[in-house]
Amino acid sequence: MAVTQRTRRAARLSASVAMGAVVALVATACATGGGSEGSGGESGGGGEGGALKIGTLLPQTGALAFLGPPEIAGVDLAMKEINEAGGINGEDVEIIHRDSGDTTTNLATQSTTDLLNQDVSAVVGPASSGVAKTVINQITGAGVIQFSPANTSPDFTDWDDDGFYWRTAPSDVLQGQVLGNFMVSQGASNIGMIVLNDAYGTGLAANIRETVEAAGGTIAVESMFNEGDSQFTSQVDEVVGADPDAIAVITFDQAKSIVPLLTSKGISADQLYFVDGNIADYSADFDPGTLEGAYGTQPGSFAQDDFKERLAEVDDALTVWNYAGESYDATVLLALAAAQAGSTDPAAIRDELQAVSRDGEKCTEVAQCLELIEAGTDIDYDGISGPVTMSENGDVTEATMGIYKFDGENRPQPDMEEQGSLE
Repeated sequence: MAVTQRTRRAARLSASVAMGAVVALVATACATGGGSEGSGGESGGGGEGGALKIGTLLPQTGALAFLGPPEIAGVDLAMKEINEAGGINGEDVEIIHRDSGDTTTNLATQSTTDLLNQDVSAVVGPASSGVAKTVINQITGAGVIQFSPANTSPDFTDWDDDGFYWRTAPSDVLQGQVLGNFMVSQGASNIGMIVLNDAYGTGLAANIRETVEAAGGTIAVESMFNEGDSQFTSQVDEVVGADPDAIAVITFDQAKSIVPLLTSKGISADQLYFVDGNIADYSADFDPGTLEGAYGTQPGSFAQDDFKERLAEVDDALTVWNYAGESYDATVLLALAAAQAGSTDPAAIRDELQAVSRDGEKCTEVAQCLELIEAGTDIDYDGISGPVTMSENGDVTEATMGIYKFDGENRPQPDMEEQGSLE
């Protein structure tokens, strides 16, 4: 099959740059937590031979720690099933897990340096768009693939990364459209937003605003806070004072502090709308019924029973499945691209990632896909999270958005799905 080259962001290091200078550039990026946008690099990481080695940079601590278990389980399940199918190029895939933390620490940079020193071909993660911005130049500048299962900031679509950045989560252009239209469809015309002031929060808020206003509604107030803040009284007072019909809570786990403040001001659960950064099981955090009737959006199809059962084989303690499918699919796509390339070289894998996701014979199971590749067949992998048809920008071109409704135990339950295109 002909190699499919991604053509965007073609800026690359000059061929005349000496290898010593490249090494120095990478070392500088590692020391500073990434270079400036546009710091492309030659391929690093694993080489032609040896096992495919994938690192993960997923939240084990910090404001998104609740997302870590399902994402890590998704990666581990993919590794298990890939290796049961014979591995990649005759060897088992190796996974190295590291903590991304959040933007209040430098943990992501330290973990990334560790992973790069172990010659991984790819890094799955981070979950947070804000954290991703602190390491994207460090990873892609080293010529290693960064493949996030959960980054949704629109900024990454046009990032200058030499084609080494990919994601299975759709841009928040889609989530903003779905949530904005859904709030209006529920009768809200005057909407308030409490927004995390980072790449994720502001990007999502901008797309919600655009959608709500296009539908004839109004954003009454957009109250901001920063990662690391612990007091939210002023934001809650500002939003409640605008007398909104609905409130979009665009946060991470800060929702645990914000929700009680809102309800104490007379805001009812059916006025609250959550997003993927905070749609979680709050049964242990709030009194029963606190969130009953609230809604939230989460990219990806609803987790099916079969997938939950398979995930339980690697982590039987899971109670939420946020981005597990996207993490599984990111890992499988990396493996299939390596098999197609016959190499663990990151640049060779990069050049096959789009090809294995579209325009070939459909396959949905790892073993089936690998058999087709072995037979020389062009494949089109459809995943757990959706078709995962990749664009030349490293984005999925179509996606499912799940809408959840909180029950009396403050747990989000599947309500409906919306399909959307990003092309």
